[in-house]
Amino acid sequence: MKKIFLSGICITIMAGLLSCSRHTATPDTPGKEHPADSIGAQDSTSLKYRALHGATIQIDPSFPYYQHRSNESIVDEIALAGYTGVHYFVVNEQEVNGPLIAAFHKRGMPVWLMVVGNGTYSTKGLPAGWEQWKMEMTREKNGEGFTFFSLFNKDFAAWKKQSLVKLLTDYPFDGVEMAETYFPEWDAIRTGRYGDVGPVAQAAFKEKYNLGIPEFNNASAANFYTKIPEIYKKWMQFRVDGVTDFLDEIYNGAGGVRATHPNVLVATWSLVVDAGLNSVEKVREDHGLDVVEIVGKVKPDAHFFQTHWPDWIKTEKQLPPDYMKAYNIFTGPVHAPFPDLPLGFQADQGSGKDMIKSAAWVHQFNEAVPKYGYATWTTYEYHLGGYIYAGAPVPLKAVQQGNDSVIVSFSKRIDETSGSNLANYKLMKEARLQDQVIKKITVDGNRAIIELNTSLTGTYSLVINNIGDTPALRLYKDTPLNTMEKQQEIAITKE
Repeated sequence: MKKIFLSGICITIMAGLLSCSRHTATPDTPGKEHPADSIGAQDSTSLKYRALHGATIQIDPSFPYYQHRSNESIVDEIALAGYTGVHYFVVNEQEVNGPLIAAFHKRGMPVWLMVVGNGTYSTKGLPAGWEQWKMEMTREKNGEGFTFFSLFNKDFAAWKKQSLVKLLTDYPFDGVEMAETYFPEWDAIRTGRYGDVGPVAQAAFKEKYNLGIPEFNNASAANFYTKIPEIYKKWMQFRVDGVTDFLDEIYNGAGGVRATHPNVLVATWSLVVDAGLNSVEKVREDHGLDVVEIVGKVKPDAHFFQTHWPDWIKTEKQLPPDYMKAYNIFTGPVHAPFPDLPLGFQADQGSGKDMIKSAAWVHQFNEAVPKYGYATWTTYEYHLGGYIYAGAPVPLKAVQQGNDSVIVSFSKRIDETSGSNLANYKLMKEARLQDQVIKKITVDGNRAIIELNTSLTGTYSLVINNIGDTPALRLYKDTPLNTMEKQQEIAITKE
């Protein structure tokens, strides 16, 4: 995710395209309901159901693409792209747009609170002494761009729990999820980014096993991890327990999420990667992630499999839209003991310039996901997709507001200069041009708000041309402007 590790659609994906049957009893606790089952998660019209089913999208409103526009225009654009809900990625817990959440709810779209579990992008606002929470890695310095915190640090766990509870108290999120709750990093023993090996982790391992931790830098040391397989096996289980216990404490512990907000959905996350037959074992070894243990202890309402960076950095040609089929070795062990648990799948569609995915790719991806047992999917991040970079804005609807104004909604954000140019719009009444009736046009994100100097009575349409998009607001700004080259006519409907 936003390291930038974390994906919209200018084509429409119909809500409800993905589906998954759901029952109340979990296999390990017969007859016991998942928390979600008692709060409307099986009612297909409810926000809870939509949060667990269909095409959803991750958004980070701190990006410029979402700035200086109304909340309603953000919601309008994402809803018109066909998404049923959003995962609101909160980078800083002190900066949350409450009215945006309300605007999504008004449109019937659920909103997940999404945070990173193993650290922070910004230490602003953290309590005194937060430096003691920092994870220690084998060689690499911690804190450049992203600060990793120790999952064994009880003060950090207490703060994280309190922080999530406060966010859920202050804002009406429908669900909560901590992505990237794991130890760094893929192949990290070799690269020197392996953690947690700091004093807090050492003390916790000593308390549990009365042993010192293995050595990971000096291959000639007697306790180098490859030379002490039994201790290293304990160390790997210790890391798995560290991740699982941390999640359990946040969600199920005293004063935690479920104790204070029982009606809020909980989703756990883990990583998937196509690295051969030993992929599951390597994710467990490198990151401390064991999905069966996580689901068995935390009992989430859904579990998301997040594409790991060795896969998501691949180009569109290298990564087929149905690439999730390679992850059956991860999902199979979860399906077996927890057949009723909704599974979600997460992809990245544009964090790196070379791996931006096109609208066609996302459309095929959407069709492939349910074939492999997933009830829902999401991508990082909405405005990073290829449809933002390619293709001119498309007018998707025009709605009459009152007697003398019209709101035109486009497939993406439009340029203010071309979007407010009266010469780019023609009002037609029953196929006849209405001269000099457009008084003013205001651009609001993906919308053009047209004020008229006449009342609308009868059947009207708009002919639109020469509207451009917004390269300056993209993540990668050295990309071309896309402008409508052919006029398009769209009927005006009433509210």
